[in-house]
Amino acid sequence: MICDVNLKNRIKRTKGQMQGVLDMMDSDHACMDIVVQLKAVRASIDKAIGILTTENLKQAIIETNNVSSKQVEDAISIIIKGI
Repeated sequence: MICDVNLKNRIKRTKGQMQGVLDMMDSDHACMDIVVQLKAVRASIDKAIGILTTENLKQAIIETNNVSSKQVEDAISIIIKGI
């Protein structure tokens, strides 16, 4: 699978967020502040998983069928919008 540079950058930002959480723990920040940051990390990871699986699906469809990237993106857009 070919990974998009934007996805890699998202993962790097998440890695930075995790380091921030560890720094907060070392600095004795309030539990709720740490929880908020951990939830942000989880949301970022969930988004990355969605992007990764969508891109993998798109690549598989394009490679095994005679369709363009635009056709696949249009189909995914229809599914997401529920039209």
